[in-house]
Amino acid sequence: MPDLPDPIALPTPPAIDPTAIVSETACLGPGVVVGPYCVVSPGAVIGAGTVLENHVTIMGSVRIGARNRIFPNAVIGADPQDVSYRGADTRVEIGDDNIIREGVTINRASEKEEGVTVVGSRNFLMAFCHVAHDCHIGDGVIIANGTLLGGHVRIHSHASLSGCVAVHHWATIGGYSFVAGLSRVLHDVPPFMLCEGSPARPRCVNVVALRRGGFPPSTVEAITEAHRLLYRARVGQDRAREILRSQSMFVPEVEAVLEFLSNQQEGRHGRALPRRRAA
Repeated sequence: MPDLPDPIALPTPPAIDPTAIVSETACLGPGVVVGPYCVVSPGAVIGAGTVLENHVTIMGSVRIGARNRIFPNAVIGADPQDVSYRGADTRVEIGDDNIIREGVTINRASEKEEGVTVVGSRNFLMAFCHVAHDCHIGDGVIIANGTLLGGHVRIHSHASLSGCVAVHHWATIGGYSFVAGLSRVLHDVPPFMLCEGSPARPRCVNVVALRRGGFPPSTVEAITEAHRLLYRARVGQDRAREILRSQSMFVPEVEAVLEFLSNQQEGRHGRALPRRRAA
């Protein structure tokens, strides 16, 4: 008897609790779960396998990718808390495999940039974080409980923010950096650095994240030497570049730190983004 072909797996339809309110114009992918008392507004798009636990509110133009898990009382896509906002059709875009815990708020964009608030993929946003209008968060970012991002903040991939951090609007958090709890971030945070304080300042290299990220020891050593020259010896960027070149430590990661600092200095108040805003 000939072998029979494998049966074709049919997509699992969305599971919507009877108490949830889901607009007829919302687009739900296969396997989406909408729990009790959730509200999904017109025009929302939710990717396959995403779970809205309960009491989740999706407002306005929101596009959510696949396999996200969103916990109770999260509100995604509400109007930006910006007095200049005049009701433009801005949006929120969220990638895949994110965990968004209880009470997180993610506002849609204002009309001052591209009109989109972005959260990438594989991020962990803990309870009661606030992501303001026009923020862009990369991939693999961890933001702990109660941390507040002002408008237009950029967080590069694999950065970590501890609890109750307040980030000034237009600030940039570099990749693989760490901001300690209760810090007040007024200026850009360079990549690979551990920052702490009010205002937050680079204290040392975020060695733990670099090792977990698979950076070779030689690269970690080069970044550590760059930190020493820039923040301990204070030799300046040009001199630090010369010394690191002479020691064969001018690796791409060190070059990225120096470029980040150059952009920061060309901005205003220790933040590079206002330079782009003026342009």
